[in-house]
Amino acid sequence: MTGKQKTGRYQRIYKQLAELLKNKPNPVASMATIAAVLHHKMDYFFWTGFYLLDDGKLIVGPYQGSLACINLKKGTGVCWAVINTAKTIVVPDVQLFPGHIACDSRSKSEIVVPVKNSYGDVIGVIDVDSEEHDSFDEIDSEWLEKIAQFIVS
Repeated sequence: MTGKQKTGRYQRIYKQLAELLKNKPNPVASMATIAAVLHHKMDYFFWTGFYLLDDGKLIVGPYQGSLACINLKKGTGVCWAVINTAKTIVVPDVQLFPGHIACDSRSKSEIVVPVKNSYGDVIGVIDVDSEEHDSFDEIDSEWLEKIAQFIVS
């Protein structure tokens, strides 16, 4: 998929999500809807979901895909790196990321985006895995960051 095609697809997804979430359902319903739409509209998304901070633990939230790790060991992996930095991380090859947590060995690349509350505090992440290396880029970062804002807006 070219960059132009990817941008166009994200634009359509964003518009669809804006319509679906316009009545501001609770955050869990919003996350479930976002995960389902992204997972089924982006053909290179192998695992699509959320991890949420809960009493100092990072626990799986709504997701689509293969079985997830329920609790991510504190301070390890891409999701915790995003929690700690509050910045999106794109990982072209998960095997090269120190401390990567392999919930499914088929995952080859990953993008993780912070989800913030209305005060700007990180409350969780959007986590997307692909079965191919180098699947994610700045277009994914830009649009997933916009989509993450649906959780609190």
